[in-house]
Amino acid sequence: MKSLRIICAAGAVATGLAAGTPVRATGTPAGTLIQNTATVTFNTGSGPMTLQSTTNIVKVDQLIGVAVTALTTSPVAVGSSNAVLPYQVTNTGNGADSFDLTGAPNVAGNTFTTTLQTVAIDSNGNGVYDPGVDTVLTNGGASQVVAPDATFRVFLIVAAPAGASDAQTSQVRLTATSVTGSGTPGTLFAGKGVGGVNAVVGLSGGTGTALDALVANVASVTLTKSAVIVDPYGGANPVSGAIVTYSIVAHTSGSGIASGLTVTDAFPAGTTYQAGTITLNGAGLTDAADGDAGAATATGIAVALGNVAGGSADKTVTFQVKIN
Repeated sequence: MKSLRIICAAGAVATGLAAGTPVRATGTPAGTLIQNTATVTFNTGSGPMTLQSTTNIVKVDQLIGVAVTALTTSPVAVGSSNAVLPYQVTNTGNGADSFDLTGAPNVAGNTFTTTLQTVAIDSNGNGVYDPGVDTVLTNGGASQVVAPDATFRVFLIVAAPAGASDAQTSQVRLTATSVTGSGTPGTLFAGKGVGGVNAVVGLSGGTGTALDALVANVASVTLTKSAVIVDPYGGANPVSGAIVTYSIVAHTSGSGIASGLTVTDAFPAGTTYQAGTITLNGAGLTDAADGDAGAATATGIAVALGNVAGGSADKTVTFQVKIN
């Protein structure tokens, strides 16, 4: 009995396969034994005879293959909040395999480069990144073992750099590389396949990549400060006893959100704060650190504006001091 091996890719025809054998998308599963016996019939003077050959046994090698698909249909916004980029990894080989997963934010042509925070596998298969539920890997770490034709989703979570400008674009690459082996198509890894069969690198080279796109969603803030002086004599001279009303205007632009925006100002030397004079957009605030946005201390004022979207109406803070 002869034992041979054969590599069977999708759509390939193996000599000796019986007609009607189903062809799977990944080819015949690695380790499958394909058996074939020839028959001959003939007639002699003593009557018809039938003889069979020895059975030929072919053991299918593992063909290594992987494909990566980016799942975004439009650039994902990144700004004050991290962005979650989804990808799909498919085992296109004919044997179970696992894949090293590497996220790379530094892609040629990017106008900004994000910081990779997390590489995660969609453990519950709901298509949504669930912190504390989905499996987190070190960058370059291996996935679970995946059956032929099986797919799984990978999330790359990235943060925007401080220097990104609104509407700039960027890309992040996910690379999946077969743990069994990779390299030039046709490269043989003896005994490394499923059940100890040989493994052969397929057309993918054992590596797949895809790019997801990002757009910076950033808010910019500018402050403008002005002062109005009223002196005790009805004029506008900065003399002792004059009241100075400071106005601070916070202007936001861009498509993002300025998170935790707070306006602070110190009382100038040579002046005394006039208690109860803090306002926000014309509405009075208390000096105490209580439920409203304002507070005054011995040295200055602070007004918490919260999360302010770019393009929102200006926020105006005022307070008064007296020149000593």
